[in-house]
Amino acid sequence: DEAIFLRKKITLLRAFSLLIGSMVGSGIFISPKGVLENSGSVGFSLVVWFSCGLLSMFGALSYAELGTRITKSGGHYIYILETLGPLPSFLFLWAEFFAIRPANSAVVSLAFGRYMLEPFFAPCAAPVPAVKLVSLLGYYTVLTLNSWSVTWSARLQTALSVVKLLALALIIVPGMMLLAQGHTDHFQDAFDRQSLVLDKLPLAFYAGMFAYSGWFQASFVREELVKPERNIPLAVIVSVITVIVGYMLTNVSYYTVLGTEDVLASPAVAVSFVQRAFQSLISVVPVLVALSCFGTMNGGIFTFSRTLFVASREGQWPPLFSMIHIRRHTPLPAVMLMFPLVTAMVCIGDIYHLLNFFSFSRWLFIGLATLGLIVHRHRHPELHSPFKVPLFIPVSFTIICLFTVAMSFYSDPVSISIGCTMVLSGFPVYYLLIHRQMSDRCRNLFYYLTHKLQLLLEVVQQEIKTY
Repeated sequence: DEAIFLRKKITLLRAFSLLIGSMVGSGIFISPKGVLENSGSVGFSLVVWFSCGLLSMFGALSYAELGTRITKSGGHYIYILETLGPLPSFLFLWAEFFAIRPANSAVVSLAFGRYMLEPFFAPCAAPVPAVKLVSLLGYYTVLTLNSWSVTWSARLQTALSVVKLLALALIIVPGMMLLAQGHTDHFQDAFDRQSLVLDKLPLAFYAGMFAYSGWFQASFVREELVKPERNIPLAVIVSVITVIVGYMLTNVSYYTVLGTEDVLASPAVAVSFVQRAFQSLISVVPVLVALSCFGTMNGGIFTFSRTLFVASREGQWPPLFSMIHIRRHTPLPAVMLMFPLVTAMVCIGDIYHLLNFFSFSRWLFIGLATLGLIVHRHRHPELHSPFKVPLFIPVSFTIICLFTVAMSFYSDPVSISIGCTMVLSGFPVYYLLIHRQMSDRCRNLFYYLTHKLQLLLEVVQQEIKTY
């Protein structure tokens, strides 16, 4: 008897939890190895971490303004669509569905499985098949929860955000205590230029930015936010500052306890840290880290399903995925769609190759979205925005993103070429299925299949627009 639509259930606290829960996940526990490996030294790796935080703040502020200018959900997709047009937005959607999001989810899932099993097999590494099995079980659990209830997904995100901050505190506190006692051996010759390789720096930034990624998540659920004009800027500023401080202290703690060789040799840096510094927490911290990854998986599914939902509503994705379950009020088809691709990538993928693979496409389109903000300002100077950032912030962020993407072709040409090919493969699909109209016969068959799936899943189109 009720109207079917996505309710406004994301308060300021839940928005803050969504951002913290999406940023603080597997990244800070697996990326230190990738940042150090590609930056060459402790000092330069800390510079990369701080630079990634500053860059994330620039991006978050730009997205906060976009979120007050464009009142639809959908994040990168809707911003590119509204500012640069349908072709680049569809290419983003294509790359996001087939490359960026499943690879990202697979990385976080594998980190969850690795940390979950680490205490049971230490000091040996956990068997790869067991890691992948636990990874998939964790992902399927989050998928089921997001299909069941928006409210419970949001509550879980809030609870796990507290767990994430606790996990960081358990690493930061003992590390700072040892640093205060004079354990500074690993910071000698911190800026060794001999080990710095400039063409590897984009990969260091990819690893660091992966750890910070999540600052854009509030833009995906804009229509479900309470008072978005106030809460989006407030949530992103507070959450990004919190994460920058936490990440810098965490990395200093890592290097206080572990040398560069230990960080590079460790498949799970946080576990190696606890083994060396705090034996009494050897079984606690890996579980907290695994729960942090669990929260990141939850936030990723929660937000990406909204991208598919909005793309379907805009006519660039099958209409089934803009439908909502009649009782649960969740975008059930959009939530379930990632299931097969993530499963495949978890089964065949490796964390660091997957990281480079999806980072190229992700940062290319994020750079295009902030370029779209500059274009939107130029086209609509009369438009009043409740939140406005200085122009140099989106300009700087866009230039750095696109420059890093261009430089990465020299750093990892194989992975980047695969990502580029994935993006370009969307061109013929766009012109065949979106730009040109389907024949009546194909359209009738398509709608017949959609109708059958709609009955099976008990979903309908939303009855009112909330944007």
